This record gives sequence, structure tokens and C-alpha cells, in this order.
Amino acid sequence: MKCAPFACSLACVLGLARVHGQTAVEPKPVLAEDVFKNVQVLKGITVNRFMETMGLFSAALGMSCEDCHTSSDTGWQAYAADTNPRKRTARRMITMMATINRGNFGGRQLITCYTCHRGSDRPIVTPNLSTLYTEKIVDPPDIVAPVPNAPSIDLVIDTFIRAVGGADRLARLTSFVGTGTSAGYGPESEPRRFEVFARASGERTTITHTLDGDSTTAYDGSSGWTAAPHRPVPVLALTGQDLDGVKLDAQLSFPTRIKSALSAWRVGPSDTIAERDVQVVQGTTPGGVAATLYFDKETGLLVRQVRYAESPVGRIPTQIDYADYREVAGVKMPFRFTVVWLDGQDTIQLTSVQPNVAIDPALFRKPAAPPP
Repeated sequence: MKCAPFACSLACVLGLARVHGQTAVEPKPVLAEDVFKNVQVLKGITVNRFMETMGLFSAALGMSCEDCHTSSDTGWQAYAADTNPRKRTARRMITMMATINRGNFGGRQLITCYTCHRGSDRPIVTPNLSTLYTEKIVDPPDIVAPVPNAPSIDLVIDTFIRAVGGADRLARLTSFVGTGTSAGYGPESEPRRFEVFARASGERTTITHTLDGDSTTAYDGSSGWTAAPHRPVPVLALTGQDLDGVKLDAQLSFPTRIKSALSAWRVGPSDTIAERDVQVVQGTTPGGVAATLYFDKETGLLVRQVRYAESPVGRIPTQIDYADYREVAGVKMPFRFTVVWLDGQDTIQLTSVQPNVAIDPALFRKPAAPPP
């Protein structure tokens, strides 16, 4: 799973839209058992969540797809075979984890694969004396707790709005088209042509042009889709928390309404990113996605977003770092995005952004399937 193509990344992190003003009915989710064979304990979750759960297994155990699955030229269904005993063990572990959470924590998901494995295929049972008295690396909690004497969320967001140019200038930015490159993780990853189309009315589409076909995520303001080569579903309608994630990315492109995009805001402690002090805040999307935003204390600019979707075996994190802010039509916009998810990393570098241009509405609709 660690070597999944970039097509999977944009499916998880960037978003797009539906014709503004229409009342959209969310499509019926495509479930894992509708697409894959031999799904036994992870039934009832979407195809996207199923694939992201595989990424969580990979991150928790330090393994790749082939460590548990049998692959062949026959495609995705070859992964259904139970010839590898690790696959059967994984099913028992999922059931055991759920039983522990039900019996001890009222069903709350406090024990996950990562709790015990921490990147190893076998849980570590003996303390490591070489690290016992050294400085510990403390992982920040997923859920931010409010701290006393922290600035108000109004002050943090208002400072951000002023930092990017102010509400008046943002109001005059109605659309933009950006072009650049997208490069995956590793020295052998060649940059690919990348395009982003966005409108302040809530639409956003991203297209990465690969040798095997375009990887597209489209959000039209209410509905979203992802289309990419070599995926189990060539064109997949996004639902639930996946749809919430792409909607949030579209809202952050024109941040004047970001305060109302999330609810239950919590202003947490200060933190440090790349040796710069940041203010941590967190809110929740309508679908229950916890989104943590990190603002540079000196500049006021947004430098990181981390959001967490739920899965049967733990939270699915997606991190986007924003950098290389440049002024476009009086508004500061990030020209570099570093996207990290459970089975990959991608860096998008924009070279040109054209503001207030007419964009064909068809770009925000359901994309065509890539070539087989």
C-alpha cells in the first residue's frame, strides 16, 4: 500500500463541486463489498474508506500490499485470495480490537492497530533501555483541547484574513486557474503537469496529467467525484466524510467564510512547525471530520491543515502543508502544497495563477473515466 500511485492521493485530499444553486441528492455510497470479493469484517464502509483503511494497516505495521495479498495481472480481484495467513490474522486482530473497545471503553475507538504496532509487524513488548532516559517524542493528540488564556477563534481567523489581503480584496477574487507540477514521493518520481480550477461560489477541480491518463477530483459545490487510472472504481462519487474533506479544501481556497465552514471551534496550545511558532485551532465539519489548522503566529498565514476521517480501525489522517505564498490580485495565495496521507506523499508546485477568469462549468461536473 505504501507505493500506491498519486491517483489515490488526490482522491483523498483535494476537492470539487456541483452547479451552484441546485439541490443535490447525495448518491448512494459504493461499498467495499459491492466492488471487492471476499470482504468479511470490513463490510459497510465505502470503497474510498476501505482503501484508506488498507493504508492505515500499512502505516501501523510497516508493510506493503504484497505482504498480505496475492497480486497478479488479473487485477484487483486477485487480492481477494486467502492464501496468505497474514490476511486471516488481520481479520482476527480487527475483531479483537473491536471487542476490546466495546468491553472496556463503551465502544469508543481508543485502541487501534497503531496503538500496539507503531510501525512494526509485531508489537514491542520489552522496554528499550537505549531510549528510556532520552528525550521522548510526544505525538500531539488528534482532538485539540481548549487552553486557558488562548486568543479567541474570531481573533485567529480575522488575523488570517488580514494576512492574506483583507476581506475587501478577497471579495474581489471570484475565480482562479493555477498551473504547475505535481511530484510524488521518492527520487524516481517525475513531475507531472497539474491544473487547479476554482470559483468563490464553492467549486474546485484539480487535474494531474499522468502518462496513464488524468487523475481528476471535481467538486461542484455540493457533489464530488474522483476519477483516476488503475483504481477499482474508475469514476467514484464521493460521499460522507470524503465529501466533507474536498469541500473544506474548496472553502480554504477562498477563506472569507472559513469561520462558518467548521463548528465547535477549539483554540489549543501553541506549537512549532519548521522552527516557527504556530497557533493551533480545531473545528468540526458537518459530517464529523475533525480539522486542525495551524497559523503562523508572526505572519498570520495558514501553514498546515490536518484532518481526520473515521474508519473501523482508527482515524485516517490527511495533512496539507502550505508554503511559498505569493500575491495574486492583491491576495496572498500558497503556491506550494505538500500533501501527506497514509500511503504516500505529493508536492504540488504552482508556477502560474490567473485570477478572475471565466471557467467552463463543465470542468466542475462529473469527470470522464480515464482510459482502461
